[in-house]
Amino acid sequence: MGAPLSDLPRARLRGSSLTDTEEGRTFFGQRLSVLGLCIFALSGGFQCVQSVTFTALTWGHVPIWTRNGVLGAEALLQLGATATAGLLWWLSRRRSLPAAWFPRLDAGATILMCGFFQASATMERELETGVVLMVLTTLCVLGTRAIVVPSGVRRTLAISVVCTAPIVVLTAVLVHRAGASPGNVVVSASNGVMWAIVLITISTVASGTIFDLRREVGQTRVLGQYTLEEKIGSGGMGEVWRASHAMLRRPTAIKLLLPERTGEAALQRFEREVQLTARLTHPNTVSIFDYGRSLDGVFYFAMELLDGVDLERLVGDHGPLPPERVVHVLRQVCGALAEAHAMGLVHRDVKPANVILIARGGEADVAKVVDFGLVKELEVSGDVALTGTSAILGTPLYLSPESIVSPGSVDAQTDIYALGAVGWFLLVGRPVFDSDNLVAVCSHHLHSIPERPSARIGRPLPSDLEDVLLQCLDKDRNARPIGARALRDALDACACAGRWTDARAAAWWAEFGAAQASATGRRSGAPHTLAIDLSVREAVDPTVPAARLPVADAAAV
Repeated sequence: MGAPLSDLPRARLRGSSLTDTEEGRTFFGQRLSVLGLCIFALSGGFQCVQSVTFTALTWGHVPIWTRNGVLGAEALLQLGATATAGLLWWLSRRRSLPAAWFPRLDAGATILMCGFFQASATMERELETGVVLMVLTTLCVLGTRAIVVPSGVRRTLAISVVCTAPIVVLTAVLVHRAGASPGNVVVSASNGVMWAIVLITISTVASGTIFDLRREVGQTRVLGQYTLEEKIGSGGMGEVWRASHAMLRRPTAIKLLLPERTGEAALQRFEREVQLTARLTHPNTVSIFDYGRSLDGVFYFAMELLDGVDLERLVGDHGPLPPERVVHVLRQVCGALAEAHAMGLVHRDVKPANVILIARGGEADVAKVVDFGLVKELEVSGDVALTGTSAILGTPLYLSPESIVSPGSVDAQTDIYALGAVGWFLLVGRPVFDSDNLVAVCSHHLHSIPERPSARIGRPLPSDLEDVLLQCLDKDRNARPIGARALRDALDACACAGRWTDARAAAWWAEFGAAQASATGRRSGAPHTLAIDLSVREAVDPTVPAARLPVADAAAV
């Protein structure tokens, strides 16, 4: 569903085989055919020029084939190298050839061509000429391969060592044939080692440099109709890039699931995130435009680009929000969650970093709920097999008690608890239960009664708003507002509701909005989402080290 701008897929440059996909096999075959064609043309052209020259100098005779058998053997060896190059060109163009054969063709043909050329050079009568020809022909083959064939440093190094090793032996053979003393043979062998090291270094460095340049070029890539322009965020499983649509010229955000961070469960979760989020149409939910899979196996989806600020960074940069603005934001989130809950979906990762404020359509402070990567579809029986009943999914600072004790039983009330914790954070500037110890945080969610926000910050706050948030944070899910719509109604009943006017919002965005939007994605301090395996969970006790509760996976951006 897409192709890199460079002719080499980026993800495959990171160590996996290029021949894992049909597109990669085709590309690798094309590169090998170019290598074969280049060596065939160079070797065949050299032989033609040599034959014409000798024919002209000997008035019609062709001594390259006939003089005492010496030049004949040289020509035959050169023909062997030329034939190998031609065979490489022919085989690499065959679509029926198994993918596993391409790396073998690469190594085998390169070694054979170098061997034929080196053996041909030993036919020279002049010692210096033979050594120079060995070095030049080997450099020609290895250099062309480094330029043309995509290959990592280790693979290039291994092939170069095998190809240059005969130079040491053949140099000693040439010196011995010339009648040199044993001491001179040893010295010449040492020189052969030096030349071998030079050739290995040149080919390996050249291949590695070109390989890295291809990877850098691959950072700018095309996925379907979308061109990736700038990375604006990253997380445990994925990256988010600013992109543009080829036809619509519409600013877009592309979320990628990186192959090297991906397991089967993560792939399924990512695909489900797209499919479920695409069903949501509320204006306060991020819109999904498209999704697919790139040629190199990278899953991606395109969504609306949110040039704004997430609540985590907003509070970090500007401190706690005014109560009336908290109500304004939370009621919008309630609208997005109400639609999801009505469709049988639970977000399960409601946190400040997953709510982004933007200015859109002439309105300021529009909240967008993002990252439904941990969403649970209550009506799908197979969901248990996918997420597991023994796994906590979410951000520890905003976990509900039931998601810790019985993660398989989470429902819409889980999101209500998390949203109450978000509201508490917006008023105070700190999480409800804040600790560096993961187990201690979970224990607080299970057993500790939250303080009133006004008590934490030491100044008065609207008591009705505090009551609503503390109701959301009740340990008993049945004591919380029953659903997102009920919570929105409770927020609307607060005395400060409606006091965050359009004029106040516009004034704030006029003063701070541009700077906040320009910094989107450049902050990495938001709490990470964790998947915690409860099948080996210890008792939740603040005295137990956090390492006793194993973290299995960090979720996507």
